[in-house]
Amino acid sequence: MSYVDGYVVPVPKANIEAYRAMATKAGKIWREHGALEYRECVADDVKAGEVTSFPQAVKLKDDETVIFSYIVFESRQHRDEVNAKVMSDPRLADMMDPKTMPFDGKRMFWGGFSPLVEL
Repeated sequence: MSYVDGYVVPVPKANIEAYRAMATKAGKIWREHGALEYRECVADDVKAGEVTSFPQAVKLKDDETVIFSYIVFESRQHRDEVNAKVMSDPRLADMMDPKTMPFDGKRMFWGGFSPLVEL
């Protein structure tokens, strides 16, 4: 079975194109280092819930949208190896500065997941 890293991040609507450019560059780097898939998805049908929801999880502001992203790897070990290469890749250095990110990284959340069902 594969292994998946998932991310959820609030992005100001005015910064979507800057986010797309950053994500496209990052995705190419992840794929180059061995990721099997790289997806960045913008909210299309995401409502605020009464108890929990994507908007609540990121404390979404009126001028923002939610981005849901995931990267697929062969295994957790493969994920760890790929991510180590990605994090040391100098091409990502300019994207890691919180002052220049097109989103609020403090409200981003992520995690690694072992698939329960794969069809």
